Amino acid sequence: MPLDPSIASRLKRDAAGLVCAVVQQHDTREVLMVAWMNDEALHETLTSGRAVYWSRSRQELWRKGDTSGHRQRVVRASLDCDGDAILLEVDQVGAACHTGTRTCFETGGDLGAVVVDDAGVAP
Repeated sequence: MPLDPSIASRLKRDAAGLVCAVVQQHDTREVLMVAWMNDEALHETLTSGRAVYWSRSRQELWRKGDTSGHRQRVVRASLDCDGDAILLEVDQVGAACHTGTRTCFETGGDLGAVVVDDAGVAP
């Protein structure tokens, strides 16, 4: 079954037909991960209530938790104002990151704070 035409017409996909999905824990607002979805993954996610993505490395659907058991139950899905990103609010079971951590943004990724004044100039 194809993606609902009213949703499909609002999506802005990249050259590979994918849209970015930002995944957030629904109750704490913790950002867990970023993944990619094609129309089939989005359709399955919206109809099953389980997060499904497109694996760019394997070139196949990736049903979150099939191998790890760390599933994501989708509580809410929203399209951003430009139609080029989807926010999935989920109930995460176990680790979200393939490294085994709760979130992909937990360790090693701190780029430091950048403070910019009202004129857009860093001190």
